[in-house]
Amino acid sequence: MDKFLVAAPPCAGEDPEAPPPPPRRWHRWSRIAVELDGRIDARFRHRELRRLLDSYAETRTFEHKYYTHGEQRCQTYVMLISTLIYILEGVSAMEFDKKGVYLASVTLSGCLTVHDFETLYCSLYGPSCSLPDDSSNYVLHISNQLPLCAVRWNPGNQDEIVCSSSQSDKVSLFDIGYVTSVPTEILQKGKTKFHALCSESRKGLTDLAFTSDDKSRLFASGLDGAVYMWDRRLSKTHCIELTALPESQFTSVKLNMDNRTVFGATRNGTIHAWDTRGGRASAAFQSHNEVQPLSSVKISTLLGKIASLKEQSNIVSSEILSIDFNPSCSYQLAFHLDDGWSGVLNVNTLSVSHLHCPPPSWLEGVDSVLHKRKATWLSTSSIYAVGSSSNNGMYVLDFHPHTSSACHVDYNEETKCFEENQPAENKFIPLSEGVLSCAAHPLSHNIIAGTEFSSLLMVSQKHETIRDPE
Repeated sequence: MDKFLVAAPPCAGEDPEAPPPPPRRWHRWSRIAVELDGRIDARFRHRELRRLLDSYAETRTFEHKYYTHGEQRCQTYVMLISTLIYILEGVSAMEFDKKGVYLASVTLSGCLTVHDFETLYCSLYGPSCSLPDDSSNYVLHISNQLPLCAVRWNPGNQDEIVCSSSQSDKVSLFDIGYVTSVPTEILQKGKTKFHALCSESRKGLTDLAFTSDDKSRLFASGLDGAVYMWDRRLSKTHCIELTALPESQFTSVKLNMDNRTVFGATRNGTIHAWDTRGGRASAAFQSHNEVQPLSSVKISTLLGKIASLKEQSNIVSSEILSIDFNPSCSYQLAFHLDDGWSGVLNVNTLSVSHLHCPPPSWLEGVDSVLHKRKATWLSTSSIYAVGSSSNNGMYVLDFHPHTSSACHVDYNEETKCFEENQPAENKFIPLSEGVLSCAAHPLSHNIIAGTEFSSLLMVSQKHETIRDPE
């Protein structure tokens, strides 16, 4: 009310008083405001993420030491104890089902494993020997001869899992309701456009994606320059071929929220997009099963348009290891590069809005670099988790869709001086092993990391037990 009052004039013969100091600015009590308003503001949630990231730590390790038939070790277990072929080891991909009940993971040595997440999580409160290395640790365990590189749950049938290999042109489907190592269904590529141009080493499938509204349509990215779509109601061979240049080798595939646009990433650092309704200008398919790209962008070209980055770095084209849409922001497509950089492509403007550039391995004195890393989004916040390319640990990155994000290309460092504007800073979480893949629980903030030695690491908030001294 002070601003509405008029100061009285000084009496005759009195010296004028000094002007009063400006009124003190009181910061709004954000916590109380949330309780009174009954709603959580997006900026408040963003600020409070700092406390979540600070609480993350490795809480448990689950080694992959399983048996298949009685006392016979599985293929991954054999690789673990062999020093000659250890290079083929590691958890290449993992994914939770929609409710977060089961976790599926695959290894480069050919094992498909399904874990009950509640069993893993509850073991945090027991002794290390409370979870033996036998069948009580998993729901399903299948050992194959081919290296597996992708695994997905069917959103329309949560008992069904699909997986693929970079050395095979087939997609295997398993039903966890049946205890069998034989796939319930096998899909394979039919005759393709580049069939005669590609060698056997380029006929594999590197990633998989289901449409969220249809349990029958499945997409797979191929090393032969195309993304394939199967409609299981029609045939066990692919029905649509999303093509690019024949030299393109696709590493990852994703669908946007409306299931109409398919995005594929390649080893030469390019992201292609196709409209499954017919391509450019709503034209019919140029052949009965072929769709041309709607648009294509090269990540290194977009990075060169960031002036501050171009002045400090020598930008070169790098392989895109994985892409993924932000579940809480439909236009944010995250990408992770082979050199360790991560960023966000705004699919509305086709520009890079966020970027994280960790120090290169040679600068940190590290000789070996982990390849084929896959990242994940936290389900209820714009936090991106990815393994480090050179150290034992993982990064949790703030990719909030606002300039207050620490990774935003237009982020202003001067805003750090204001407590209310401080963003959730990027965190590096040291772990016991190098991380190849990550999966975030859909209903909580727990993260499971798959390592180069095929272990599963539980990354969650630290728990402390308070004991009564009496």
